[in-house]
This record gives sequence, C-alpha cells and structure tokens, in this order.
Amino acid sequence: MILLQLSANTGPEECCLAVAKALAYLLQEARTMDVQVDLLEQTPGAHAGTLRSALLALQGVQATDLALRWQGSVQWACTSPYRSSHKRKNWFIGADTFEADAPVGADGPLLQDKDLRYECLRSSGPGGQHVNTTDSAVRATHIPSGLSVKVQTERSQHANKRLARALLARKLAELADDALGHNRAQRRMQHHAVQRGNAGRVFVGEAFRLKA
Repeated sequence: MILLQLSANTGPEECCLAVAKALAYLLQEARTMDVQVDLLEQTPGAHAGTLRSALLALQGVQATDLALRWQGSVQWACTSPYRSSHKRKNWFIGADTFEADAPVGADGPLLQDKDLRYECLRSSGPGGQHVNTTDSAVRATHIPSGLSVKVQTERSQHANKRLARALLARKLAELADDALGHNRAQRRMQHHAVQRGNAGRVFVGEAFRLKA
C-alpha cells in the first residue's frame, strides 16, 4: 500500500480546483491500471467541488508506478474560472508519497499491534442499504497516545482495519516528529513545498487534459 497526498499548498482557489480535477483524473487512470484507490482524508476548498488536499491509499500491483507518475509538482495551465481578468494562467499543486508501513523510531516500531484497539462500527453517511445494515466501519485507537481514526471506505472489516492502521501510523509519525521538535512532519511540510516550475505533469484547459 502506498499513501499519496495531493495538496494545493497555500495557493489560491484555482489550485484547490486543480486538486479536485487531479483527483478525478487519477481515479480514471487508476481504473485503467487496476489500482484500488481509497480516499482517507480530504480538506475542502472555499468553493464547492474544490479540495485543499486529499490523502489517498493506493493498492495493487501498479500502485507504486501510479504514485510515481504524480509525485512532485503538477501544473495546470488554464485561465482562472473565478477571476476572468486575472493574468496568471499557471497553477501548481504538489503530490507526494508516503510509505504505509509502521514507522520505526529509536526504540523500535512506533506502531505495534499490542498497542492497538479495534472497534467495529456501523458505517454512516450516504451509501444506500449497505451502509445502513452492516458494521464494516472500523475505529482504530493507539492506546498509549489515545490517537484514534475511523475508516469506512471498504465493505470488509479486514480491509478497513488495514487502512486504519496505515492512517494511524502516518499520524503517529507526525506526532513523533513534533515531539522531537523538528516541526517538519513529512506530510505537513509537503503543504509548504510545492514548487512553481519543473512540473512532472502538465494539464491544460478546463477539461484538464494531459499535455503530451
């Protein structure tokens, strides 16, 4: 499993729209590569249908190849749909990958099975009959820290447990970095490291077409 984060950084709403468009494109690409994508976290932008950031879990034989296609700076060349008189036509977002395995600290793995508690819950939100009648959602709690996450993207408890563990490991790694005083947790720093230029992928127009 690979974690992939798309981020608008601190860019304007055009960048948030680019994140949403990039996510839609990535999902189509994943289907052609037989890669399963689960949306673990998302932060909406100010405009409807936009995203400030999205954290994805990629699974499948070609998951790493798909993640590497996106990793780095992504450029969207398009006239602003919000500010018609704005001269800027190039908007940049960032994509970065993170290992889903439990991180390792000075005293061993930060996430150990003996420190985890799982609860099976009824899924909530839209989804039809399945959501209303099954207890496939999982809440994973790291007992020593009290940190907890809930995942309900999959229909099976086993799959949701695996995703919850991966997400919990990522959050614990961030807390460990903070505790050491680095203040440079890998995911959080990615929000401030989007490069303007040297884009690995360039998309053009409102249709968000990949430039050859």
